[in-house]
Amino acid sequence: MPKNLIEPAKSSRLTVLRRIIQLGMLTLLGQWSYYGIFRCPFPVPYVSCTNCPVIACPGASATFFWGTWLAIPLSVIVFGRAFCGWACPGGLVVQLTGMLAPFKVRVKNMVNAVAPSGKYLGLMAGLYLWLVLENPRWMVPIRVGEFWNSLTLSFEHAGTLWLVRTFLVFAFVVLGFGLANVWCRYACPTGGLLEVLKRFSWFRVYKTEACNDCNKCLAVCEMGTRPAEVNCTNCGDCLKSCPVQAIAVGRKR
Repeated sequence: MPKNLIEPAKSSRLTVLRRIIQLGMLTLLGQWSYYGIFRCPFPVPYVSCTNCPVIACPGASATFFWGTWLAIPLSVIVFGRAFCGWACPGGLVVQLTGMLAPFKVRVKNMVNAVAPSGKYLGLMAGLYLWLVLENPRWMVPIRVGEFWNSLTLSFEHAGTLWLVRTFLVFAFVVLGFGLANVWCRYACPTGGLLEVLKRFSWFRVYKTEACNDCNKCLAVCEMGTRPAEVNCTNCGDCLKSCPVQAIAVGRKR
């Protein structure tokens, strides 16, 4: 048995630890996530914060902004797409709503083979808006700090394209109450970028040669995938599911 296998009992504690870290990151990044969706005047949030007049946004702090965007690539190099499963506030919301969804779609079929490509379409659209069109403002920046007042004013002073962008994201969140984790699995541009980069990671959750393709890990995975495959976020929830202990954590030779 490989030395880097984690016992099922320990993997349960790992899941609890992951939820604690997610709640901590929600406290740290949650406000920025809210501003990015509902108060950011740019079509691509979180990337033009240094040019944004909404000074109440945490991203207005150069230390916060650059610290976050340096930490995420570092996390990818060390542990792949772990940010999605361990730290992303949006990912936590999607996972919690996914627990209520009647349709989990945790099977291997043509839909799940093709649908995750939607993340790359979102990524290309975001890069085009940001780098080619220079992320134009689609909404009049609202500097009022009060929650409901600022939220209402944002929608009142937004352009049509900003409204389409915002309601599209909101629609995926609502859809997540029926189809588990639909945003993270099929649409998130950030997830698409991290998915591309995770192949260069040092460590990962992966299947060993002992795997017999029983797919019990697939049945418990929030992202509807198997270790080290597309959409795997190295969350570790699958470790306790393998009947032959064929899931390892570490460097795959």
